[in-house]
Amino acid sequence: MERLPDGAHLLRGGDLGCARLLVLLRQEALDLDPGAVVHLETSDPIAPIDLPAWCRITGHEYLGPVEEEGVPRYGVCISPQARSTDPAFPWRVVE
Repeated sequence: MERLPDGAHLLRGGDLGCARLLVLLRQEALDLDPGAVVHLETSDPIAPIDLPAWCRITGHEYLGPVEEEGVPRYGVCISPQARSTDPAFPWRVVE
């Protein structure tokens, strides 16, 4: 994951489907401090639906679309109270 000039972390998802993107995002989020912002770059048309839902499930904050030329980006703020999820199925909360 690369660091952007504004301090956000950029996760380039390319044309991966949302299920794979969420696996990557979940893994990266584990290594970030609470309050860190991730910009997820993806051409997947389902991302604007799946990302807010994943954030509601996990407790992370969905920041919405990020204004940028080219591939769409979506912002997520890492929560200190995020719920654990299954590594292979990041939409399943593990209690």
